Amino acid sequence: MGFEPRTVLRPRSSGGDVTEIETWCQGEGKIGTRRDWILKDATTENIIGRATRLAFPEENNNSSKKIPKLEDPAQHSRSGLMPRRADLDMNQHVNNVTYIGWVLESMPQEVLDTHELEMITLDYRRECNKDDIVESLTSLLSEPSDSSAVENGAFPSNGNATSTNGAATIRSPGSLSSNNRGFEFLHMLRLAESGFEINRGRTEWRRKLAR
Repeated sequence: MGFEPRTVLRPRSSGGDVTEIETWCQGEGKIGTRRDWILKDATTENIIGRATRLAFPEENNNSSKKIPKLEDPAQHSRSGLMPRRADLDMNQHVNNVTYIGWVLESMPQEVLDTHELEMITLDYRRECNKDDIVESLTSLLSEPSDSSAVENGAFPSNGNATSTNGAATIRSPGSLSSNNRGFEFLHMLRLAESGFEINRGRTEWRRKLAR
């Protein structure tokens, strides 16, 4: 079976909020299945998150066409990521929530300071086991219409990537655009020893609202 998980993030909840989760399973086409989740604020009943997971035979898996493979050298990277005991399921495989965290480990801090995650799409390629060491890679896929971020050198189109254990790295310094339209990034997790893909992903980021 192939899997195409998608998570769409909406307005954020604050610390101490109580969240309700609704989930259901249904058929998808003739041979597939899907499970949907809705996260709601228990007090206001506002929807704060949605997620969908699709499952279908491997020959019908076309998710790789939707998320292109991130090619080396990546603009941002983090190496030396290892599963903790809490990250493993009963089969000693890393759970999906951990993969999302690892993907975000190589995001540039400048984006995290000024933007918030609006959407993440992941295509899972293989399992990760308890003794594996993982590398997280990120590159800019599209920038706001104001291209000053690229012009200033924050996201160069070529050059050598640097992989540093325990720190996200970028290949060239610079400042990001202040345009309200967000950024889109391409991601890949891979096994450090073999280079095999664990998953590939795409994220969209919107500018944080002023408080």
